[in-house]
Amino acid sequence: MKNKKSFSVIGGDLRQVKMANGLAQDGYDVKAFGFNNIEFHPSIIQVNSIQEAIDGADVIIAPLPCTLDNETVNAPFYDEKIFYKDLFKKISKNQLFVGGKLGEKINNLAKVYNIYVVDYFEREELTVLNAIPTAEGAIQIAMEEMPITIHSSNCLILGYGRIGRILSKMLWGLGANVTVEARKYEDLAWIKSFGYNGIHLNELTTVIGDYDVIFNTIPSVVLDTDILSKIDKECLVIDLASKPGGVDFEMARNIGIKTIWALSLPGKVAPNTAGDIIKDTIFNIIYELGV
Repeated sequence: MKNKKSFSVIGGDLRQVKMANGLAQDGYDVKAFGFNNIEFHPSIIQVNSIQEAIDGADVIIAPLPCTLDNETVNAPFYDEKIFYKDLFKKISKNQLFVGGKLGEKINNLAKVYNIYVVDYFEREELTVLNAIPTAEGAIQIAMEEMPITIHSSNCLILGYGRIGRILSKMLWGLGANVTVEARKYEDLAWIKSFGYNGIHLNELTTVIGDYDVIFNTIPSVVLDTDILSKIDKECLVIDLASKPGGVDFEMARNIGIKTIWALSLPGKVAPNTAGDIIKDTIFNIIYELGV
């Protein structure tokens, strides 16, 4: 194990805990900082300062999302704040920093301190595999919230990206009547080839009232006042899109449409799987960089 990399895991939710434990189980040296009352693998060293965390670490791993305020590490299991400026001050040019959804401000701060950073959320293998627990979580919500079965229900998916593709397949397998909205005609062709109903965005207002549940995956407001007014009041809307979301939530409340904004589902419904996906992606980054 002497030639293997050493890791420092700083902050995060259960995904990072699972990832850290997985690294330790694989025989790597791992330190953890930014966690209170979390039981880690016995070989993981929990430290009490940024300096202790980064000393001797080849790879420093921040969570997904890396920050909620563009200043501090997203550390829900920690009582204090960990500022990125304090972290970057202590990282050397020989250390690799990786995090998820870094954003413009964190990237710019890294440049100021001459830190080499990689955003693992921008990796295609992670986002594709992350779509699986997202889709499963969305279906779980629908099953818990709807008074009918998924089987034979009328389901509409807005968007045919990674999540839309996996979600449509899962719903189809459960016997749902699946309709998928897409803007590209090539996507509509693929949708048709799999046996789903396909509609173009321009047709949405004419059919929007026909569904028991609507899953949105588009990160812009598609379900605006005009379209929401045409949705059946018994329909459940599950928004899977990142901020700002795809629903006018205030209008939905005003007209009585039940809407659930289901953010960060992988970390909530399948943290172990999500942690393994992050770990594997980080190793892909290390391999490609040759560090």
